[in-house]
Amino acid sequence: MKDFATSDSAAVQAQLDRLAALTVPDGRLGLETMRTLLARLGNPEKRLPPVFHVAGTNGKGSTCAFLRAMLEAQGYRVHATTSPHLVRYNERIRLAGMLISDDRLAQVLEEVLDIGIDLEPSFFEVTIAAAFAEFALVPADACVVEVGMGGRFDATNVLEPAVLAACGIAALGIDHERFLLAPEEGVPADPMARIAFEKAGISKPGVPLITLGGAYPPQAQAAIAEVATSVGAPLFETGSSEWASPLGIPGRHQFQNAGLAFAMLERQDKVAMSEAAMQAGAASARWPARLQRLSAGPLTGTREVWLDGGHNPSAGAALGEHFKGQRLHLIMGMLANKDPASLTGSLAENIFTLSAVPVPAHDYHPATVFGPQAHAFVDVPSALAALPDDGLPVLIAGSLYLAGEVLRLNAELPV
Repeated sequence: MKDFATSDSAAVQAQLDRLAALTVPDGRLGLETMRTLLARLGNPEKRLPPVFHVAGTNGKGSTCAFLRAMLEAQGYRVHATTSPHLVRYNERIRLAGMLISDDRLAQVLEEVLDIGIDLEPSFFEVTIAAAFAEFALVPADACVVEVGMGGRFDATNVLEPAVLAACGIAALGIDHERFLLAPEEGVPADPMARIAFEKAGISKPGVPLITLGGAYPPQAQAAIAEVATSVGAPLFETGSSEWASPLGIPGRHQFQNAGLAFAMLERQDKVAMSEAAMQAGAASARWPARLQRLSAGPLTGTREVWLDGGHNPSAGAALGEHFKGQRLHLIMGMLANKDPASLTGSLAENIFTLSAVPVPAHDYHPATVFGPQAHAFVDVPSALAALPDDGLPVLIAGSLYLAGEVLRLNAELPV
């Protein structure tokens, strides 16, 4: 399945159509294609400001949001690349604090596609090559780079020790099993150890690697430590109460992510940081579609509506913790290759009504998968309109693709 992307700009859309047509040969792994593509672009990845590189199953996007906000609170200009986008592809490339413009995006995508089309790159490889090309052109003080999937073979893992300030690994869980758990000689067979091994693949000699320590199962932490030792990466673990100051992103689990961002900044020596800036940044950080309370808008009206794009057991546990003791109306849209119980199981005691909706432009679970209590609707507006006016909060969850559509309908575009 390809990432879905459209644009109001005809020039950008022309390049997104080319991106959508890319197909990667089955079984292709490794970084050779990415390295060749970047070499043709003049190796921009070697000319970046200090980079903070973040992997993980859950929480890596939030950790990146905290890192960016903390660095910006210090007065730094910060580049960032995160994925997936929610509403506009431009969200994947942030230049010195601003989303890349349509004009510049069209030009850099065209350049990357023209120069590397014979290499059969993936959607994500082209995106990261374009991001790094722009990062090398536009002056900034730091970069925040989110791993797409895994770590060891992720397109972002071409970054070299000379440009890296610190690497971090957020929460771990089982996800993307088809890609990350295929048997391979010389790697752990235990699923959680294998996931940890893949994420720890971003470790680099001499670059601080920060982990969540006791938040991982023992076999996962052991796998990370083994990889870090083998490459010569100094390993540091955050404490369970690393961060206790106010946060701008809701959810108790976000204290863990803020603590990881804090520890990454504290353990590096490429950019100077003050604790006051880190506290201010943590309080001002925003990360759309992660336990986001939607504003009153065209979709929500005056209802209390929450939005979360999580789709695995770790995300379900976080939602269950946040809404503990509350009844709510759940509107679910989930990709067909995800397990509905990963969310509904953790929210079982909260659900007053359950509405199932499609995930636009993707294969999705029908209402029957969610059980006899679920009702099918053609879209989120229809599901919201059918709910009783009883004052209970509404949670829309199950897919970042659905979350992007919800933000668009409510006129809350990420900026």
